[in-house]
Amino acid sequence: MDERKELSTQELLQLLFMEPNLERFMSGSSSGAAVPSFSGYINALLSKRDEPAERVINRADIERSFGHQLFSGRRKPSRDTAIQLAFGFEMGYEEAQELLRIARKSALYPKVKRDMVIIYCLHNGLGVVECQMALQKYGLPLLGEGNRNE
Repeated sequence: MDERKELSTQELLQLLFMEPNLERFMSGSSSGAAVPSFSGYINALLSKRDEPAERVINRADIERSFGHQLFSGRRKPSRDTAIQLAFGFEMGYEEAQELLRIARKSALYPKVKRDMVIIYCLHNGLGVVECQMALQKYGLPLLGEGNRNE
């Protein structure tokens, strides 16, 4: 993972607005938009937490071989898979938002009923199974249903 200070969105916008040459901005390191690879990020999390991938995959309720493909970088996660991994890593809301950003997926948005349930579960330390039960209770699509490449 990149250890340099990450720019806030506002700081990045200010730099963009001040730069008269888009090409120079896009090619320069001043853009601050460098995002680590998803597999690199989740593997760094494993190391930091001294935890085997298998345990995170099990807690995330992701199929084993698919989970290992995510960690090896052979597969990219859908938004739902990234959320499931957030549960697998036992992340809170803010950490899950960062994981979604690195996966290049849309953030959880509390005005969307399904996202609201997921946010509540993450914030309260619930597991993926409890989240699935809550989604089902409110008639909302379960994590992993539908398009895997969303």
